[in-house]
Amino acid sequence: MLRTLAATWMGAAAQQVGTHVEEFHPEMALYTCDSAGCSKEVKSVVLDSNWRWIHNGQYTNCYKDGDWDATLCPDPVTCAANCHMEGNSEEHYKKTYGINTIDDGLRLDFVSTTKYGSNFGSRVYMLDSPDMYKVFKLLNREFTLTVDMKYMPCGLNGAVYFVEMDADGGKSNAELSGGNNKAGAKYGTGYCDAQCPHDMKFMQGKANVISWNASHTPPIGKWGACCAEMDIWEANSKATAYTPHPCSFTGVYVCEGVDCGDNAKEERYDGVCDKDGCDFNSWRLGAREFYGRGKDYDVNTRKKITVVTQFITEGNRDDGDLIDIRRFYVQDGKVIPNSNVSLAGVSGNSVTDKVCADMKSAFGDIDDFTRKGGLKAMGEALDRGMVLVMSLWDDEEANMLWLDSDYPLNKDPSIPGVSRGPCATDTGKPEYLREKYAAARVKYSKIKVGTIGSTFNGQDDEDDDDDGIWDDDRRLQELHI
Repeated sequence: MLRTLAATWMGAAAQQVGTHVEEFHPEMALYTCDSAGCSKEVKSVVLDSNWRWIHNGQYTNCYKDGDWDATLCPDPVTCAANCHMEGNSEEHYKKTYGINTIDDGLRLDFVSTTKYGSNFGSRVYMLDSPDMYKVFKLLNREFTLTVDMKYMPCGLNGAVYFVEMDADGGKSNAELSGGNNKAGAKYGTGYCDAQCPHDMKFMQGKANVISWNASHTPPIGKWGACCAEMDIWEANSKATAYTPHPCSFTGVYVCEGVDCGDNAKEERYDGVCDKDGCDFNSWRLGAREFYGRGKDYDVNTRKKITVVTQFITEGNRDDGDLIDIRRFYVQDGKVIPNSNVSLAGVSGNSVTDKVCADMKSAFGDIDDFTRKGGLKAMGEALDRGMVLVMSLWDDEEANMLWLDSDYPLNKDPSIPGVSRGPCATDTGKPEYLREKYAAARVKYSKIKVGTIGSTFNGQDDEDDDDDGIWDDDRRLQELHI
């Protein structure tokens, strides 16, 4: 996948802690399940540090309008020492960033506007305590959540996934490396993923100021933040995929040069992570009537969907190698198996090493998934432990075409693998989405983790009308959702 989340609010991330606003963490439920049933805990989430205001300890911005203050940030370590990351109040979470608590979950709004400006999308992490992320170990386990995608048009991505971030947000790594990270997980620091994003403002306590390109969209620096990534749910109301992305190292890696695998330098497959991953996208794999808006689809995105992902190990052992990633859906009281591949030379309905290799061959794609260790490497990352991420974003680089339309654009859509969804190739431009679909939103709720078969039983939640917003079918059609 291609992931660049760009916030246009007051600033970016910093490593010292501001004192103007006390940090607030919205609550979110987590259910832990086994054969005896499920128990509920109240956890919380924290906004990623890239969305936060940073300043010199008073009111002078360290980062403004896409660029660093040259006096406060002449080099990576000095910048981290000079700049303070401010907290966000409950009102900030709701009104500035569109992050709202609902029953057993969250609603993320796409566009939030105040008198100070507009924010587009958000990214949050589940916390285990105020200063530590919740670390999930999913081998021989299943992960279940309920999603509401009916207000998610083409071009947007409601994403729920796991990344191998440090549990403390990189705080201890920064101290060991001589940088400054006094904020840590409490303020949403330490993000990384398999795309090795260059737009993270701080990495392991040092500012990403070297060769900072403020004219790029989004602005980017020399360093990238790499780690293994397991995409549970990437979707809008027209297309969805789940995708493992293994990497050739352990933990978090700050890359530069070839290791980052940058597209602009044609080094995508020379980097340390599998950026393509092995994506199980039903539409791309030939099941064109499986997922979409309306009763004609097996999974109807006009209604809530319970999504079940199982991580099957060799011998069904907690210490066994990962051999299969299976998917089920629950809707209208029915368990819906994942779609079968309808593609010459490929068979199956889940992610296995064989399905991935056969799919890459059928599409003529480079099999970087196998090169980077395949399911075994992904399973090792899951066993070490990963942090839960929930986001809503638009795509500045590829307009989300890789998820829901024809991609790449220089190939004939009739070639196997090019068509990834039913959306038009011009529907994912951020400026268009931000104007036409400001009211877009996604809901994530009823997150459950447990032993295989323990988190779902064919029952699901009753649907609701989302406060009456967009519940008129004619209005939905006018908006092309």
